[in-house]
Parts: sequence; C-alpha cells; structure tokens
Amino acid sequence: MAPGGKNNICKEKPLFLVSALDWGLGHTTRTVPLIRELLDLDCQIVIACNSIQKKIYESEFSGLEFVDLQGYNLGYGRRGWSTKLKISLQLGKILTRIKAENRWLKLFLEENNVCALISDNRYGLSHPGVYSIFITHQLGIKTGIGRLFDKICQSILYKYINRFSECWVPDFSNSISLAGELSHPQKFPSTAVHYVGALSRFESCDQQNDFLYDVVIILSGPEPQRTILEKMILEQLPALQMKTAFVRGLPNETGEITSVNGEFYNHLDTGKLNRLLCASRMIICRSGYSTVMDMIKLRKKMIVIPTPGQPEQEYLGKYLCAQQLAINIPQHQFELKRALDAAEKFAYRHINYDMNSYKDVVRNFVAKISS
Repeated sequence: MAPGGKNNICKEKPLFLVSALDWGLGHTTRTVPLIRELLDLDCQIVIACNSIQKKIYESEFSGLEFVDLQGYNLGYGRRGWSTKLKISLQLGKILTRIKAENRWLKLFLEENNVCALISDNRYGLSHPGVYSIFITHQLGIKTGIGRLFDKICQSILYKYINRFSECWVPDFSNSISLAGELSHPQKFPSTAVHYVGALSRFESCDQQNDFLYDVVIILSGPEPQRTILEKMILEQLPALQMKTAFVRGLPNETGEITSVNGEFYNHLDTGKLNRLLCASRMIICRSGYSTVMDMIKLRKKMIVIPTPGQPEQEYLGKYLCAQQLAINIPQHQFELKRALDAAEKFAYRHINYDMNSYKDVVRNFVAKISS
C-alpha cells in the first residue's frame, strides 16, 4: 500500500491513530509535541490509550477522540535483580500483549479510515495496508543480563520494527547524542531509520538568575520503586533548610502530603510543571529518557537516580554523567544532602541543542502521505 492509505483519505484532513507504551508516563508525554504539530497541520487524531494516559492527554488537549487500549501491566521487584528476573520471566506476556494489540488494530482499521499509524514503543501497532511510524530511542538493547541476551532481544524486537514503514528515533544523529549506544547501535533494523531530534512538551525557560526553589524533585516510573524512592527522600528532606517542591508523578492520586519542608503535588499539567521547573535551581529525577529530554530543553542541572532493575536507565545515567550533563547516583547510594553538595561542585555542561527539529520531520511526513 502506498503512503496515504486507502481511497485518497489523506488528501483532505488525514486521520492519524496515535498510541504510546504505558510503562511510566514518559512515552505518553513525549508524544504530546508530535500531536500538537499534527493538530497545527489540520490533522485528525485518535489516541489509543488506558485511563491514566487519557487523563494526561485530556489535560493537554481538548476535543480529541480516545479509544481504550489495554496496557502491559508488568510486575516489578523491590530490588534491581528481582526486577530484571521478573521482566525476563514476563517476556511471554509481553509477546502475548503485542499479538493482542495487533488483533485489536485490525478490528479498529476495519471500522475507521486511518491515514497513518504512529506508535511509541507499541510493537503490535503496524499493518501492511496503512503507513506506520514506530518511535523508540532503544535500538541498542540493554537488558542487564548479558550481551547474548541483548542480541536475542534486539533480534526479536527488530522483527517487529521492520513491519513498520519508518522508525523515528528521538535523538540527534551526530556526536551530541542524548542516548548514546541506546539510540546509536552497531546494527540497525532494515526499515528506514530517521533521527528526529529531541522531543519535549515544554517551552524553554527564560534566562533568569533568581530562583523560587533550591530543588524540585520529580518522581516517575513503575511501582514499587517510585514509592521506595519517595520514602527515602521524604525521610531526608526535613534536615535540609531549602525551598523545595515535590512532584510525585501520580495523576490518579487524590491523597495529599503536607509538610513544612516544601510544596507537594501529585501531578501537574504541562504549563504548571514547566513554570515550576524553570523556577528551580536544581532538579532531582529518574534517568528516564523523556525526563532527560525535558531537562535538556530547559537547560537544567540534574541529579539523576536510575530506577533499579532498568538497565537502560542505569546506562543512560552513566552516559549523561560522562557527558557532564547530569550527576548519576544509584538509588541504594543516594543521600540527599551529599548529592546536593556534589552538584554544587560538578562541572555541568550546557549544549545548544536544536529542540525543534522534529517539527520539520512531522511537516514533511504529513506532506508526503498527503501528496
């Protein structure tokens, strides 16, 4: 099927189906700038997602159509090694979910004239009759189990990626890469790979010297590790005489935390979080790639704490530290005061990245499938 789908449906107001993986919030939030650009180009959008993702999208956009698509619902351990073991034991479940979402897609396409598919790390959302884009920054697989297992997993995942028309990598193609070997593997899939630049939903910070907060802490990622890190920081926070803000990364949570040591938010929409981050001197966060792209755009000094048992975050934390873009501290070694003291002495490096290059990629893509 040529780009443009069936019956010239892409020539007037093309309809795009967009879906993102539901592991954490990062895959969801990094599709926001792409959706904004598509809407600016007068495209129609349908988003396939679960209830938590829907809540995030609804805070960003009005008038979009949503369809329910089940997530993967994987279990994670309380320690790094147990998480790696659990994930490896759930590979069968992952492959089953990929097949299930592909069956769901076939039924959806029978009822809807979709012009193109955009999938962020959902391997089952491709179809030979519709032009499809797969988005990932993980072409170089890091499982933490060994190189042989890395290659096996990469081979399996490439078989799915090769079913898509194109693969978009949210990183830069040259030496200023943000993801290192994750996005620049020795072996590439056979489908066309395009580096689209970094993706961030935020607006750049105005240059300022006066900050309202000494540190903002952003939590994200799977349980129980999110809660484990939250408790660690809350125990250490009272000893600091600093102005702090704490964003828990819980969009469905209604309970509140009150403390004399800072401001606490379960979740903030993009605009409020953008302003909060710009008003902070230092950010403490996970080394999830979407968070990293956001902080790079805001030109923020970072202390990153990789999620235990997620080897790609562990690799990315070390890589960012080597590039002088962040301080990397394993969770089991994290002490809040010591980390902040180290950050004061760290020689942070700021690079002028082009954070809007993805817009040209989207415009060219829409023009191509509409021609």
